[in-house]
Amino acid sequence: MDKTSFNKESYWSIVKRQYAKNRLAVWSLRFVYVIIFLGIFADFLANDKPLYCKYQGENYFPVLKDFSVKIGIGKWPKELSNAFWKEMSYDRVIWAPVPYYPSEMDFNNSQYVGPFDMQDVKSKRWRHWLGTDELGRDVLSGLIHGTRIAMLVGIISMVIASFIGILLGSLAGFFGDNKFKMSLVRIILNIICLFLGFFYAFTSRSFVLAESIKNSYGDFFFQFFISVLIFIAIVIIGNLIVSPLKRISFLSKQYAIPLDIIICRLIEIFISIPRLLLILAIIAIVKPSILLVMGVIGATTWTGIARFIRGELLQVKNLEYIEAAKSLGYSNMRILFRHAIPNSLTPVLISIAFGIAGAILIESSLSFLGIGVPANTITWGKMLSFARQAPEAWWLAIFPGFAIFITITIFNLIGEGLTDAIDPKSKQ
Repeated sequence: MDKTSFNKESYWSIVKRQYAKNRLAVWSLRFVYVIIFLGIFADFLANDKPLYCKYQGENYFPVLKDFSVKIGIGKWPKELSNAFWKEMSYDRVIWAPVPYYPSEMDFNNSQYVGPFDMQDVKSKRWRHWLGTDELGRDVLSGLIHGTRIAMLVGIISMVIASFIGILLGSLAGFFGDNKFKMSLVRIILNIICLFLGFFYAFTSRSFVLAESIKNSYGDFFFQFFISVLIFIAIVIIGNLIVSPLKRISFLSKQYAIPLDIIICRLIEIFISIPRLLLILAIIAIVKPSILLVMGVIGATTWTGIARFIRGELLQVKNLEYIEAAKSLGYSNMRILFRHAIPNSLTPVLISIAFGIAGAILIESSLSFLGIGVPANTITWGKMLSFARQAPEAWWLAIFPGFAIFITITIFNLIGEGLTDAIDPKSKQ
């Protein structure tokens, strides 16, 4: 490739080309696609309900119906609300590849039946290919559904961490200690509105949010969305009141807020607190749920992202295109969010890749200890904890442990691949 064509090549195409040279990282990314596929379609791959059945002349899709019930947009017919699906006589039926749900108990194959042991099943179609635990729960079904929990915890927690880290880190790096100025009345009202918004949006509605989790995930996200709207509305109202109050001279005086010092000290505080102990303390106070685990991990793992983007912004804010935007009269917020941050996200991607692996490991550790997730939720860590009760049931330790090891390893390899691709020395 000659120099002219190289210069015409975009930055991200160069990164993609460099990343493709790392075959291990490329195959790791492909394996992530497989894991995401397993997580998304877990209900269709392992379920004790039929994918399709014809019962008493009517066509049903029980798995899809069950999904609509879980998110709160559907209800079971009365005749099927408490159906024993495997004991019903069908005109036609199609079962999932693994015809077991993680929490389903097969009492004919309980007390730790191994994958190579004799199993009391009607045919190979109903065999437990990776064995069962003490209660007869299928290990393969648990692994498939545990994939969804692992990916949800890893991705959603890092979305939360990325939002917090990018926002705080970019503000610290771009404005420093003396460029962010606010009037006295705006400072006072924003502090008051933040406390009021959090109280009325989340604290006063904590019972409603807790009850919505029991109903369905759809109901919870709806109630959570209402809480977010209440919080945003209170903050906006507070800022609308600023304009008339700024007519008072002493309230309109501008003050520089040392954002860099405040955010850096906040980062140091979070880093100094042992993360696992902080998570354990929060979970010990609040009723455990998988959504709480995602939120807590995300709220405690943003520091690395904030430091990365802060370092990038310290360099980017002095570049020519930022100075050109300022000379055109663009506001600092427009320059920050439309020009500075989009061109500073490269190292954040590396931190996110490593962060997903760390989040999965934290969730597995909490599940292994028996805290953080409800008792009826099957995760890789919880499956691994079952092996402590029966060391001879080797399959309970090997398969979940291997799933955790492989998943964490591939995300670390993706992170290393991105590091090498973004390294300027590798582009020569």
